[in-house]
Amino acid sequence: MLNTVIKKQEILEAFQFRFATKEYDESKKISEDDFHFILEAGRLSPSSYGFEPWKFLIIQSPELRQRLMKIASGAERQLRGASHFVIILARTDVRYDSEYIINHIKSVQKMPDEFLEMLVGSLKGFQENKLKLLENERTLFDWSSKQTYIALANMLTAAAQIGIDSTPIEGFNFDDVHSLLESEDLLENGKLKPSVMAAFGYRKEEPRRPKTRKNLDEIVQWV
Repeated sequence: MLNTVIKKQEILEAFQFRFATKEYDESKKISEDDFHFILEAGRLSPSSYGFEPWKFLIIQSPELRQRLMKIASGAERQLRGASHFVIILARTDVRYDSEYIINHIKSVQKMPDEFLEMLVGSLKGFQENKLKLLENERTLFDWSSKQTYIALANMLTAAAQIGIDSTPIEGFNFDDVHSLLESEDLLENGKLKPSVMAAFGYRKEEPRRPKTRKNLDEIVQWV
């Protein structure tokens, strides 16, 4: 019981520690082992049907970071100082009968062939009837993109638990970032699109004010 109490406290302390870091200490770098841990938290994150509709693009090239600064105003300071900068890409090829989905079922999930037709049929009904995802390409991308935020949240929390700062970032021009990554041949011929960004590193200074959140009774309703 004591260990459980300690673990709970450690997790809550990590949430208290984490804040959207504006400026990073350029002289401090995340170790290879620690960043691998953060990536593993993303990789092991849950996704619908377990299809992992994401890719983690680590932007370490100074030249590419400079180009991103011009089209991602919300990330300018983080791109300049963060130890590691990630663009989480969302898959566009997640239709129930796509090559990606079929290959994932067979090669990653290692489902027997006799279950393939049943699973694909279930996914077709889910996408077509339940969530209306097949109406256009945007709805499928949005479905993938929403799932990338699960991986993002787990990466932010994992980082905080080992004393590493982070910043989730949506402040970028989608079309311009898409064009830049496409020109660098990083989007697998249209099978990926930018979803959200995140910076990781060590804060340059402490937050100016404590974390503020609503009370639980303001955001929770039991029915």
